[in-house]
Amino acid sequence: PPNKMGGVNMTSLNLPLAKYATLETSRLTLRPIQLSDAADMFEYASDPKVIEYVSFEQHQTLADTQKAIADHFMVAPLGRFGIIHRQTNKFIGTISLMDLTPHGAEIGYVLNRKFWGQGLAPEAAQALLELAFQHLDLKYIQAYQLTSNPQSARVLEKIGLKCIGTLPNYLPSAAGMLDTNLWMITQAEYTASTPH
Repeated sequence: PPNKMGGVNMTSLNLPLAKYATLETSRLTLRPIQLSDAADMFEYASDPKVIEYVSFEQHQTLADTQKAIADHFMVAPLGRFGIIHRQTNKFIGTISLMDLTPHGAEIGYVLNRKFWGQGLAPEAAQALLELAFQHLDLKYIQAYQLTSNPQSARVLEKIGLKCIGTLPNYLPSAAGMLDTNLWMITQAEYTASTPH
């Protein structure tokens, strides 16, 4: 029998996720991640400055990155996107709907440091909010942001999420357990703030 959670069939999200496996924004293409993305992913996954703000360990070799792509992104690709900067045709990061339920999901992203500060993370995240609320009919999206990463807070503010509290010693990192802000937006808040 299909997996049911809260009386809603979890597999009911698979078809709309499959239909929207590729998304376009003004400057980006969001698409499934492939092994051929490994060199571009390694560029940021091996960058100590990027690793400060993510929950995965720094990649030491291209083989580490290929394994991560196969084990994490390719094994369950629905809701997980590579971010392609169309002007350069470069794979510059990932953005995902994680811990997906019929009611909500967590949004998470990582971007190559060379592309920080250009508004690309909010652009990609806005596309995932549209997918979540307009096509998947989710009721909320949440995000976790390390208190040490104010740039990520600005991304979340730009796309309409509100910080609802701080979780002390919540996320593990190479530096130990880190304080984390929890952000959230509901479908109703998104709909009220989106031009019709």
